[in-house]
Amino acid sequence: MSNMLEDERFDGMLLNFAQQCQGIEPLLDTLFSFMRRKTDFFQSGDDEKAKNMVLKMLEKHQSLADKTNAQKKKLSADAEAAAQKRKAAAKAKREAARAKAASTPPPAPVQPVVPVKKPEDDKENKDANDDDDDKEPPPPGNGGIMPWGVWTQQLADLELKIPMASGTKAKQLVVDIRKQSIKVGLKGQPPALEGELHKKVIVDDCFWTLEDAPGELGEKEIVIALQKEDKQMWWKNVIVGDPEINTQKVQPENSKLSELDGETRMTVEKMMYDQRQKAMGKPTADEQGKQDVLEKFMKSHPEMDFSKAKFS
Repeated sequence: MSNMLEDERFDGMLLNFAQQCQGIEPLLDTLFSFMRRKTDFFQSGDDEKAKNMVLKMLEKHQSLADKTNAQKKKLSADAEAAAQKRKAAAKAKREAARAKAASTPPPAPVQPVVPVKKPEDDKENKDANDDDDDKEPPPPGNGGIMPWGVWTQQLADLELKIPMASGTKAKQLVVDIRKQSIKVGLKGQPPALEGELHKKVIVDDCFWTLEDAPGELGEKEIVIALQKEDKQMWWKNVIVGDPEINTQKVQPENSKLSELDGETRMTVEKMMYDQRQKAMGKPTADEQGKQDVLEKFMKSHPEMDFSKAKFS
């Protein structure tokens, strides 16, 4: 401790001195100029002794600097290894939860108590409901596309995917999962997702990771696994107030996004891509396609003047 205080007690003065010199070489030149003019360092008559003294100090502090750099590299490597370990553990936990949910047999159907109705009322309601059900497609992944991202569900859990900009780091995020509420976003910014959950979750079994989003643009996405407290109920939405899905149309075998049929999955992924593009102020897939066609046409017709043309 005393050596540290001894080394640091002139730091304020020396920092001011170094700033005025504006560089290491001018700093050393000024220091040796002072020693030449104000001390007998160069007047001892023994040049070899002076050189050895300078080299001794140089080697001493070079050795200390090497040790400090080695310690910093080790700490950085340890921190990186710990982060990778946490990410792998979170991913393994999520896969285990999915496997457990997949192996749990669905509950036996409960026979509803049917109230007595007049025949004409029952027929009228049945016809109306049948017409609506026939027209309404099943919700993709038993979830939906929201302004904040996409969600899918199985009987035991839900998976939320929230798009983030490229370069986003986990330490920049706020993910607060409580028994019946959630808050997700970047620190110091309005949350991307916040509100009361549709039903209660088991907080200790919920977890999240920051992963690379599909595509080649380098975007990220927060993947959140929510474990339902009631594992015998399909959720109508994630956040109270969000648009509700028709749980009568739920298809248990298609509850994972990866298990959707090709056309439905492409539609969902395209909507997620467009959401990420809009969040970053970039064109959607359709808008980009139109721009590409226009640029190709303009290159093919250099004789035409497009400087005053207006495009929408």
